Amino acid sequence: MNLSADVGEGGDQDEAVLAFVDSASVACGVHAGSASKSISTALRCRDLGVEVGAHPGYDDRPGFGRVELNLTAEQIEALVAFQVAALAAVVPLAFLKPHGALYHRCQSDAAAADAVARVARRHDIGLVGQPGREILAAARRAGIPGYRDGYVDRGMMPDGSLRPRDQPGALLSPGPAAAQAVTLARQGLFDCLCLHSDKPDAGAVAATVRQALREAGVETGPLVHR
Repeated sequence: MNLSADVGEGGDQDEAVLAFVDSASVACGVHAGSASKSISTALRCRDLGVEVGAHPGYDDRPGFGRVELNLTAEQIEALVAFQVAALAAVVPLAFLKPHGALYHRCQSDAAAADAVARVARRHDIGLVGQPGREILAAARRAGIPGYRDGYVDRGMMPDGSLRPRDQPGALLSPGPAAAQAVTLARQGLFDCLCLHSDKPDAGAVAATVRQALREAGVETGPLVHR
């Protein structure tokens, strides 16, 4: 099992989170953060031995990349290619995981997912997405690895999708997040468990989840075994 976090988005919890995770999806300076923030975060991951994935998003800072922009598949491919290439110039990449609205678009839109998969294939890396959805199907079509993504700090809907952030129970505190992490790890349906560094308690969530997985006997390590 791999414990992962979305980082590099300009928050103050990255350092606390990186102390407890195996991999990090590093923002590429477009939906949030900056070029210098992406570079420093990627280099910090390298120094800590934390596996780095690219976390591209829509060019929408006011919406933090969480608003659907209705780009075409061609536009999505160009936007993602630009971001991933920039981060790949700094450190070796292990995977690609879209951010926010782009992630949700690719989960249900085969053409958008295929566009992102083409970028990943050019960099010889896999895609991260939720089980049973289009990102992993696109990975299969592209002949690249697909990694099954679960969330420890987000509430889930009955169909397995993330509970919208404006609904009660959408954001989990450290205790419930740790319990959900252990439950998901024991299901055997996921390759990685993700948390978000933009929450004020992200460091506490990461520490509590790591401890809970350890106490439950769940072995953790890199997502990609090279």
